[in-house]
Amino acid sequence: MTGHTGPMTSSASRSHRTTGQARPVHPVYPAWQPPSASRAANSGPLPAPEPGFTPDVIVVGHGLSGLVATYEASRAGKKVLVVEQENEKNLGGQAFWSLGGLFLVDTPEQRRIGISDSLELAWRDWLGSAGFDRPEDHWPRQWARAYVEFAAGEKRQYLHDLGLRIIPTVGWAERGGGDVAGHGNSVPRFHVTWGTGPEVVRVFEEPVLDAARAGLVRFAVRHRVDEVIVEDGRAVGVRGATLVPCDLDRGVASSREESGRFEFRAGAVLLSSGGIGGNPDLVRKYWPTDRLGDAPEHLILGVPEHVDGRVLEISETAGAHLINRDRMWHYTEGVTHYAPIWPSHAIRIIPGPSTLWLDANGDRMPVPLFPGFHTTASIEAIRRAGQDYSWFILDSAIAGKEFLLSGSEQNPELTDKSLKKFASKAGSGLPPSIAEFAERGVDWVVADTIEELVAGLNETLREGEPELDVEKVREFVLAMDGQMDNPFAKDAQVQAIHNSRRVLTDKLTRLAKPHRLLKDSGPGKGSAAGSGGPLIGVKVHLMTRKTLGGIETTLDSQCLTPEGEVFPGLYAAGEAAGFGGGGVHGYNALEGTFLGGCIFSGMKAGRAMAREV
Repeated sequence: MTGHTGPMTSSASRSHRTTGQARPVHPVYPAWQPPSASRAANSGPLPAPEPGFTPDVIVVGHGLSGLVATYEASRAGKKVLVVEQENEKNLGGQAFWSLGGLFLVDTPEQRRIGISDSLELAWRDWLGSAGFDRPEDHWPRQWARAYVEFAAGEKRQYLHDLGLRIIPTVGWAERGGGDVAGHGNSVPRFHVTWGTGPEVVRVFEEPVLDAARAGLVRFAVRHRVDEVIVEDGRAVGVRGATLVPCDLDRGVASSREESGRFEFRAGAVLLSSGGIGGNPDLVRKYWPTDRLGDAPEHLILGVPEHVDGRVLEISETAGAHLINRDRMWHYTEGVTHYAPIWPSHAIRIIPGPSTLWLDANGDRMPVPLFPGFHTTASIEAIRRAGQDYSWFILDSAIAGKEFLLSGSEQNPELTDKSLKKFASKAGSGLPPSIAEFAERGVDWVVADTIEELVAGLNETLREGEPELDVEKVREFVLAMDGQMDNPFAKDAQVQAIHNSRRVLTDKLTRLAKPHRLLKDSGPGKGSAAGSGGPLIGVKVHLMTRKTLGGIETTLDSQCLTPEGEVFPGLYAAGEAAGFGGGGVHGYNALEGTFLGGCIFSGMKAGRAMAREV
């Protein structure tokens, strides 16, 4: 075996590998101790509201959008009380776990590597992807235009002034379905934060904690909001239950045992509590069967279970208008985490274009649904095939160059800001995080021959799932191998590979050189792995992630009622507002827009609340 680093697991050891169990809720709560105060780990203790603290603004949820809103309101001199169900270690929410990808338009990073982008091109791409077609898309469309202008203008400088830096490479996410008028990015726009998600959190966390030291910000953690207080048609505060203290790690399922009740009042209330991705029952309830097929029976979760959609229901009870609840963004490339933190913990593979992709029946995914091109259309194809998973077929050389795992923990060279480690990614071999998943992940098989590979993949099947046919897989691999000897090809995926290699940084750091997967490719042959090292197969699952619909809001993040009237005193931001307006993305996302959507909507909400109160 060549072309990889670290131990590799063959199909022969498959029977000895089992799915890890999520770390349990602590059965007994010890006396509370302050967690370690590691920088950008968002640990506490955070200052609690003392008697007499009278906030101007209440922020429900201390994820990224709530943190940004708190930053904006406090820098305007307003007192802010942040109310959060989880403990201090979860400050920053899902942003902390992220790769730190940001959708930016016409940047120096793009221009430096020869990418010509513009506001006009990005807006055309956004409209083609969003497909706004409903009366309730009035505010989402306005939010979309404002956000694309932000991404092409203020956004980069706004973050730069806070201390955030981005790496010089630019990724090409969601390349679309081959239609110029349809979904997809025409050019690479995915800018990765130097320091990944923790750094995105840090640049807002630090000024918020400075404001806390100045007496402007307080945190009520382990306070679960159960009700928005409405008096004379205006939101004036929140009520709920205090939960028993805990010192669990970030993301671990926490106790819901109540220890008391609370009520807080303020001049404005912001709902920034996230979406429904940690609640598979709600995902299935709102699953768009008309567009994506039947709701999947098996889902693995890309977010912790506290991302449960409770506050969305609470907002609706209070009188806010929820729209586009059937619009959601889940991934096709989820793999089971070998050391899960939350139940059904999944990590997403961000693939390059060279991986071969088969549906559950062993048929090629419909052209042009190649890895990383069109997420929602790929979900539909997987569901129409009758299952909730599909197969990646590749080798070590492709995995080493083209596989990224979407998360701060899985990319230590970026998260730790290590230039040496980052530069090493341009070399050969599997990065340690990929090698560890290949060794320990229950969805991964590594083999020297295609017969061993298919046999190992079949061992991952649940009862009733169709077995792969080795001859069918072999034939497809041989056919694709025959397209690899020239810098041109008739196959659309191979054309896409060559097109991608025209982006300089992709060619150097992100793409494997086109090559055959099998050493003995030819008529009547095709068994042993070729020059790219051992063969790798991955069972990839549907994985929950983002809510694209939510609370309808104005461009100032003010919640609206079902009658279209402003709900006085009530605001929403982030995923709870569908990242703005109740659905800024429409039906599809262009990627890098979730962190940016939290930042933009939180910024708008914080500034608007500061003006109101």
